[in-house]
Amino acid sequence: MADLIRDIDPNIHMEDEVEEILLSYIDEFVDRVLNGASIIAKHRHVSNIEVKDVQQFINRNFNMWVPGLGTDELKPYKRSLTTETHKQRLALIRKALKKY
Repeated sequence: MADLIRDIDPNIHMEDEVEEILLSYIDEFVDRVLNGASIIAKHRHVSNIEVKDVQQFINRNFNMWVPGLGTDELKPYKRSLTTETHKQRLALIRKALKKY
């Protein structure tokens, strides 16, 4: 942890308590990700966790795409589907606004 902090800023000093808290957060995060990725791997009926399992868990639970983790292919933008009822409501609103 100290090496990482020195890489970021060589002049910064971190108290021991702060380092312990950060390490506990890191441990909790890693445990949560590995547990979630193992559930995804079990769902695929395999006995080992793959990079795509970790990426899928992080993407779904934290809405993060980690560069360098898995493939670097561009992800397509997900458009929300406009339902017919929504279009009808919009048409009614536009019609009502034209009256005024």
